Amino acid sequence: MEPKHNFDKISAAGILIAFGIIYGDIGTSPLYVMQAIIGKEVISDEIIYGALSCIVWTLTLQTTVKYVILILRADNRGEGGIFALYALVRKHARWLTVPAIIGGSTLLADGIITPPISVSSAVEGLRILYPNIQTIPIVIAILTGIFLIQAFGTKIVGRAFGPIMITWFSMLGVLGLYQVMDHPEIFKALNPMYGYELLTKHPGGFWMLGAVFLCTTGAEALYTDLGHCGRANIRVSWVFVKICLVLNYFGQGAWLLSEVGNMLNERKPFYEVMPDWWLLPGIVIATSAAIIASQALISGSFTLISEAIRLNFWPKVRLVYPSDQKGQLYVPSVNWLLWLGCMVVVFYFKESSNMEAAYGLAITMTMIMTTILFSYYLYLKRVNLWIVIVFMLLYLSIEGLFLGANLLKFTHGGWFTILVGVLVAGLMSVWLRAFYIKLRLTEYTKLESYLPALKELSRDISIPKYTTHLVFMTNASRVSEIETKVIYSIFQKRPKRADIYWFIHVDTTDDPYTMEYKVNTIDDDETVIKVNFKLGFRVEQRINLFFRKVVEDMVMNKEVDITSRYESLSRQNVTGDFRFVVLERFLSFENDLPFIEQMVMKTYFFVKDFTTPEDKWFGLDSSSVKIEKVPLIIRPVENVKLRRVYV
Repeated sequence: MEPKHNFDKISAAGILIAFGIIYGDIGTSPLYVMQAIIGKEVISDEIIYGALSCIVWTLTLQTTVKYVILILRADNRGEGGIFALYALVRKHARWLTVPAIIGGSTLLADGIITPPISVSSAVEGLRILYPNIQTIPIVIAILTGIFLIQAFGTKIVGRAFGPIMITWFSMLGVLGLYQVMDHPEIFKALNPMYGYELLTKHPGGFWMLGAVFLCTTGAEALYTDLGHCGRANIRVSWVFVKICLVLNYFGQGAWLLSEVGNMLNERKPFYEVMPDWWLLPGIVIATSAAIIASQALISGSFTLISEAIRLNFWPKVRLVYPSDQKGQLYVPSVNWLLWLGCMVVVFYFKESSNMEAAYGLAITMTMIMTTILFSYYLYLKRVNLWIVIVFMLLYLSIEGLFLGANLLKFTHGGWFTILVGVLVAGLMSVWLRAFYIKLRLTEYTKLESYLPALKELSRDISIPKYTTHLVFMTNASRVSEIETKVIYSIFQKRPKRADIYWFIHVDTTDDPYTMEYKVNTIDDDETVIKVNFKLGFRVEQRINLFFRKVVEDMVMNKEVDITSRYESLSRQNVTGDFRFVVLERFLSFENDLPFIEQMVMKTYFFVKDFTTPEDKWFGLDSSSVKIEKVPLIIRPVENVKLRRVYV
């Protein structure tokens, strides 16, 4: 893990990566926000000043104050995101699982619509130059390319995209400044009264909040990608980003002042503020920024899934670490599921204006859940209770208003992201419920009561030796206990004679980068040894490598002799062979389950068949691993009505 002072240290490289990774979504909002607010309304001073006022105060209260100033404080040893926040508070209240699952699932659902709307909005600018151009094939090609490059990691992507995003924000600022110089009166919109009057007095003004919210949808990405960039780098770079965003929004408002009384029709205010000679380069830069907007949500989704797996919210899918830099990972299954979802969005909605009608509803739910979790975090940190209450009520009120306005989008396509969110939340709930069912009903026994039998088995030359070192992966966290299934495997399934029996247990901690282990030699002659690993929820579980390191340390300290016990090999100091046994459970037919639990476990095992096997998840060498299927008998069938017929 990086030292704490590095996390709060400002660096040019860190700022560059921050620009390249986290500002894509919020940075491309000017492409469509003003167009979405005005829609089919006649352009008026009331709408222009009111919309700009709502935007600037939304960016200030929601993004700057809530996320950049406050929530970035809630880091879990440098890691951010709703699951990292949940890991900080979950021990204190079990009900916090509910907002964590809702927030995580809706954030993943939002990741399906962000790439298509950003890329489509940018590419559709080509219609100004080429009215008959077909944009859908271009959008599909760009999105496919984005998902193909994910395997290279966000370190490479961030450094490549950083300069592009700096160019993008500079362009936003310059174009906006160019327009406001002709209409300096536009800065009157800084007065929040204009926003209040638009929402309360303009017919249908309240529902415009749904479009206003689009200006801050990327705020959650600032927190999710905290581990990639560092808190100090995000805060410093945000100052520049916000100035450029506000200037561009006000520049679009200044142009709209010259169009009072007209309707937008198909025109995009973002492109209208550009000089004609800059249009093509502007479209190219906008498309590049839209690609980065997609990257922000995709990398955030990877972070989210990796944390969900370790918190027992998600199946154990394959994780790839493209580089040795902290926080870098790639999740192939999630990558291609997101790609498939994006393709569905593009073909179903076709136009960015249709996507705007569906965008924002899911991410509003994420922000509400983050507010609840952070309020509880402040309470645990013994912040003054009145401050906690004011924070919670203020932001639940603001986000509640946004949610209310966004509910109008449900029938216009918002149902799609909510449906995806419900499916994801359902899978998370099933996985967590199945984990607790297994945990509750797994049978354990005292290890010491089997020590004499294990020693006797080890010395019994009438049984062929199975291996020199037999290593079992076990769920028993207590040193004194072992699962009855492990004992059954050693003595009954096929007697497994070995010289040394190792039992390995892995605990996943709420601290993301913990890497510790304890060794307990259960008997005096080193026949039975138990190793307990404590690994953080962001640590790759390379048990093969970690166990080898443990054995090396024990040999160096003369705690164990791993020389082969075969006489011919022992004389040559050959190391004994190691063999891992992983018990893989399946749902036994010998169960009498309540209907709900039956459906939970059937769903769990059905999905599990498509996920990474236990041996590969633990990073074990497949050539030395034995997978044993063991039945999970949750509740045996009682009162079997079977009658013997005598001959």
